Amino acid sequence: MKLITWNVNGLRAVINKGFKDFFVQSNADIFCIQETKMQEGQLDIQFDGYQKYFNSASKKGYSGTAIFTKKEPKQITYGIGVEEHDTEGRVITLEYETFYMVNVYTPNSQRELTRLEYRMKWEDEFRKYLKTLDKKKPIIVCGDFNVAHEEIDLKNPKQNRKSAGFTDEERGKMTELLQSGYIDTYRYLYPEETDCYTWWSYMMKAREKNIGWRIDYFIVSERLKEKIEDVKIHSYVMGSDHCPVELDIQEI
Repeated sequence: MKLITWNVNGLRAVINKGFKDFFVQSNADIFCIQETKMQEGQLDIQFDGYQKYFNSASKKGYSGTAIFTKKEPKQITYGIGVEEHDTEGRVITLEYETFYMVNVYTPNSQRELTRLEYRMKWEDEFRKYLKTLDKKKPIIVCGDFNVAHEEIDLKNPKQNRKSAGFTDEERGKMTELLQSGYIDTYRYLYPEETDCYTWWSYMMKAREKNIGWRIDYFIVSERLKEKIEDVKIHSYVMGSDHCPVELDIQEI
């Protein structure tokens, strides 16, 4: 199975910047998108052989997730069942016979960490949601988690200790998630790999200089770890400030 996740930073903006070409070329079984920044009817997009599911924020031009899948799900769930967290279109879950596929766009803590307190509540509720699913069958969760977990996951850790996405609080929540029985698939396969990033600021030629952060993940239930074949960071794919990440995993 080939799975792709990509924060496109505006699906309407990226659609003619190579998105379609990459989508077709990748030929993924499931293709997850974050930060669509649109309502479903605002763009006529369809790919042969794929079903599509959108979860849009109630606020227009903000947040939002989408999944294109060749594999027809048994059930589709939007959000995590907590009203406070379900107005921003941040989660889509597809239930299959043998696993759950969860697409997530984690809230950013924002400059000055104005949303850090909210983010902490979100983290606890989202982890609880995943654990509820995981009791029934294993999960694959992917998306923009808006956190670089360890110092190896960003270019300049010392300067960013109190920046959104690298606070002790956010990193601690990722540790808590992984210790709950989940695997960061990239670090499982490549524990020492450096300079491997999925997001770069638009400022100061950061992407050209590869001054980036690894904040887009595939995380799976620990009992799936032997099925992981490879994780690829497609840093050459342009169009967004994030790049796509691919998980190759045996059929579950």
